[in-house]
Amino acid sequence: MILPFIWMILTSLKTYAESIHIPPVLFPKEFQWGNYKDVFGLLPFFKFMFNTIIITVLRTVGQLFLCSLAAYAFARIEFPGRNFFFLLTLTVLMVPGQVFLLPQYMIMVKLGWLNSLQAVVVPGLFSAFGTFLLRQFFMGLPKELEEAARLDGCNHFKIYWKIMLPLAKPGLIALGIFTTLWSWNELMWPMIVNSSTESMTLSVGLSSLQGQYLTNYPVLMAGSFLAILPMLILFIFLQKQFIEGIAVTGGK
Repeated sequence: MILPFIWMILTSLKTYAESIHIPPVLFPKEFQWGNYKDVFGLLPFFKFMFNTIIITVLRTVGQLFLCSLAAYAFARIEFPGRNFFFLLTLTVLMVPGQVFLLPQYMIMVKLGWLNSLQAVVVPGLFSAFGTFLLRQFFMGLPKELEEAARLDGCNHFKIYWKIMLPLAKPGLIALGIFTTLWSWNELMWPMIVNSSTESMTLSVGLSSLQGQYLTNYPVLMAGSFLAILPMLILFIFLQKQFIEGIAVTGGK
């Protein structure tokens, strides 16, 4: 699992000739730290990273709020057609994401949102997977807590906000990590709706380093390493909560 990361780091420190040499060269003769400098010279790297951070944060917060609301409704509120609408939501998981690209693109065109951050953010504010994940978690919480809150005069939103949501912290963390990784690494949709450098993300910017006839692999690997570094740090610090969220949700 670690070998591709090691290979990426070593390639980012090679010369172009070493990166395409046959047989492959494992260790560079001399570390080419200038490849990292070239990344900032070829791309507005910090602008792309800022756009990616904004999109990732907005998507993650939106999914945690909207998916948890929908999950609580499907798990704890009795209303006509609840199971039907939940199954309808799950059907989204059975359809390849590419099917939605054209309809979503047409909507963005009519709204005049092309080459803007909201064109990337808004379609990712809700997730059928996130709703399913949190619903399973809410269903495993004791009903006595909800009944006690009703006796104290709490309505559904207060029960959701003050009781259920804090107890669902492991599931929320797991969904937050999933959403963060997905938003940070997404390539296809940001590439379709954004062609302006003002609203371009890191993944799209790095893809522009790959040419049709020639690709400077050391520079590309240097940019890729800088791009994954924030997510790598995030996983290192949150791996305990991530594993706990998956284990508790799966167990319920």
